[in-house]
Amino acid sequence: MYLQGRVMLDDGTPPPEPVMLLMVCNGVTKPQGYSNMKGQFNITLGQNQQVFADASIGNINDAGGISMPSARSTGGAGRGGVTERELLGCEFKADLPGFRSDIIQLAGRRVMDNPEIGTIILHRIANVEGFTFSLTSANAPKEAKKSCEKGMDLNKKKKYGEAEAQLQKAVDAYPKYALAWFELGKAQEGQMKTAEAQKSYEQSVAADGKFIGPHLSLLQLAASKKDWQQIADRSETVLKLNPFNYPTVWFLNGAANYNLKKLEAAEKSAREAVKLDPDHRNPRAMSLLGIILSDKGDYPGAIEQWRGYLSFAPEAPDSANIKIQLAELERMTGVSSTAKAGAGPVTPVKP
Repeated sequence: MYLQGRVMLDDGTPPPEPVMLLMVCNGVTKPQGYSNMKGQFNITLGQNQQVFADASIGNINDAGGISMPSARSTGGAGRGGVTERELLGCEFKADLPGFRSDIIQLAGRRVMDNPEIGTIILHRIANVEGFTFSLTSANAPKEAKKSCEKGMDLNKKKKYGEAEAQLQKAVDAYPKYALAWFELGKAQEGQMKTAEAQKSYEQSVAADGKFIGPHLSLLQLAASKKDWQQIADRSETVLKLNPFNYPTVWFLNGAANYNLKKLEAAEKSAREAVKLDPDHRNPRAMSLLGIILSDKGDYPGAIEQWRGYLSFAPEAPDSANIKIQLAELERMTGVSSTAKAGAGPVTPVKP
């Protein structure tokens, strides 16, 4: 099943970066590929293209290295594509954090149908100020852009020393080049130059405070040091820029506030992390919410969250400890333990 078309922003311009194309079947997200820099795409549905979803479906990709589980595979389709029958309950859309996509319904499509599906419009979401691209790139001189593109390519190849040299040239030529500062930070971090990387990320933020990538990188650096106050502050900044597409940032904010003894704030963030992760790609959010509710004396709520966590992550490193705590709460409250963890999905507590 072959599809072609283009992605456009609602102002008539192409997206400033390649956009992930998704097939969503009965609530399961299946990444299919990317548009090109002009917004055009040509995709065979169901091919195993080794693509990863971005943060909106569970993975912060090329945005500073915050570790999250990757998007689920294309499942039974594999390399053979999908059949007409498999398209029942499926829809096709674009995915760019901060934007809402038009939806193309795939049910009823036939292999011999015209593959052209037209233009998918991305509509900016209200109350989202931050984006995964920087508007400063448009004003970069030609030579600075050339050096930045070379540096980005070298970063992808993990040739960090060569990338650093190219990206330094880019920011020397155009000091307001937020994307180049961000990529420079990644090149430095790849060489374990953490202090230099942090300064580069801060320069990127100074050049364009609404560019989310460097904020995420600074959050990752804080998380690696378990600096809870910095994690709380950095995650709060990201969530003010975009509260809709980063469930793991909500999780980190909840963990930070819990460790700072701010249980109300921790609970709010943990609930948002669970709500924004319907596919349970980060079930740790359910574990965290269970811990918070247990500390607050909401034992039925804690039991429900921990059962859900063990259902979706039965082999997690902390599963044995959670099982012990769960059994103790069930004993204390007299709640039946017949719904054993691992017996099937459990609907999380709704915020």
